[in-house]
Amino acid sequence: MALEMMILITYDVSLEDTGGAKRLRGVAKACENLGQRVQKSVFECILEPDQYVRLKNKLLSVIDQERDSIRIYHLGKNWERRVEHFGLTPRFEQEGTIIL
Repeated sequence: MALEMMILITYDVSLEDTGGAKRLRGVAKACENLGQRVQKSVFECILEPDQYVRLKNKLLSVIDQERDSIRIYHLGKNWERRVEHFGLTPRFEQEGTIIL
């Protein structure tokens, strides 16, 4: 089994043009398929390296790089020591594979 790592994906998709809503849905759907939404435009994903490459390529194919922005933070395999959460939403507790 390949080493799993946690990544944090944040995004800002411009809705000022006609394709913005479609791009926004595409980014959210790609992230939802492999992670958990923790804020409106923030996802935590526990991925194997090949899953990460596929997700990144999908996101880059959806966005307009002149209008939109995606930031990916690599928290690594020891992410549990690096994430603190306070408030309403429970922290990400993924055990095993997400089944769609």
